[in-house]
Amino acid sequence: MTSATDLASRFDLAFWITCGAILLLLVLSAFFSGSETALTAASRPKLRAQADKGSSGANCALRITEDNERLIGALLLGNNVVNILSASLATALFTKAFGQSGVAWATLLMTLLVLIFAEVLPKTYAITNAETAAARVAPAIRIVTILFSPLVSAVRLFVRVVLAAFGVKTDPDSRILALREEIAGAIALGHSEGAVEKEDRDRLLGALDLSDRTVEEVMLHRSQIEMLDADADPDTIVTQSLASPHTRLPIFRDERENIIGVLHAKDLLREVDRLAREHEGAGPAIADLDVMKVAMKPYFVPETTALDDQMRQFLRRHTHFALVVDEYGALRGLITLEDILEEIVGEITDEFDIDAEMPLKRSESGDFLVEGAMTIRDLNRATDWNLPDDEANTVAGLVIHEAQMIPNEGQVFSFHGFRFEVVTRKENRITRLKIRPL
Repeated sequence: MTSATDLASRFDLAFWITCGAILLLLVLSAFFSGSETALTAASRPKLRAQADKGSSGANCALRITEDNERLIGALLLGNNVVNILSASLATALFTKAFGQSGVAWATLLMTLLVLIFAEVLPKTYAITNAETAAARVAPAIRIVTILFSPLVSAVRLFVRVVLAAFGVKTDPDSRILALREEIAGAIALGHSEGAVEKEDRDRLLGALDLSDRTVEEVMLHRSQIEMLDADADPDTIVTQSLASPHTRLPIFRDERENIIGVLHAKDLLREVDRLAREHEGAGPAIADLDVMKVAMKPYFVPETTALDDQMRQFLRRHTHFALVVDEYGALRGLITLEDILEEIVGEITDEFDIDAEMPLKRSESGDFLVEGAMTIRDLNRATDWNLPDDEANTVAGLVIHEAQMIPNEGQVFSFHGFRFEVVTRKENRITRLKIRPL
């Protein structure tokens, strides 16, 4: 029989002080666990919006999450210290109260308490109210990270040395560099879950991709450029300019590679009007037209220029038209501001555009009839496919690259999970293909 004296000695003041210490440690464990979840799950854009509205907690959260490695190290250190200390105190307490069986009781009870009240409960709240919780705990966590900074720095150095021994390199800027990929992934996930429409997804991803795409990928090839001959008679130049659907036309002399100017239709109209007024009643005015007098100086850009850089150049120079050259200065094509905007919003047409045949059609058998000149990017956007565009810009170019030859009509190829059949070929160009997913 256990006497009252024994019970009193077991449940003395030290027992209750130890129970209070364990309770305090569990509260600290819940604080560290919830803070870790809140600060890692909080959206930095949302925190920035709160900080701009005057929230000091959100501003503090932004500062301490800039160095995630240091933050996580401090939180894990604090969490492990209080968990281990609480478990040790509980083991000593239960052993004193119940003997050797107290170890088992302490293990069981502390596992339940830590799991429910120090892990699941605070983390559930934090993940549900990430930004609010992060703003509230940030000032206190900032003090914790400062106090634990020396020990955390030593641990970080040791961890990096160990990882380096296994060939793993840590990049402190990886979060910043991966921000664009994170946004793109969120947009794609939103579309797959039905929260983002396909058109909105294409526009947003198109804007994000501008820095990764070059002028060469979207330019109009030189074989398709409509040009004016500087030595042609004025009547021919005026007639060709009026018949063209384009506002700006390059001017060449002797050979098409030798671009010496760019004619704007409005400048031509002004000059014709001026000549007509000067020669009023004195013979034909167009005969005196000097096209080079009103032509603009051509603007050349390298084919490797990124689209976002080129768009900024267009805006800075107040022009919408540039000729694309390769590393040797040879003409490759032309690009306009409209071409870049179409990468974001899709095809742009106006009342002067010639109605071209749709580059993509669906046959009754389920195959897609595709124009060879259609870009792989446009095909992927229209069909939600993932054909690679690293080695070629157009569908015909992809087939030629994979086949390592210029295929004949009727030839069939299978690669990247699709079946490609060459429908028509004109000289050395594949003009139409039939594509079907395998």
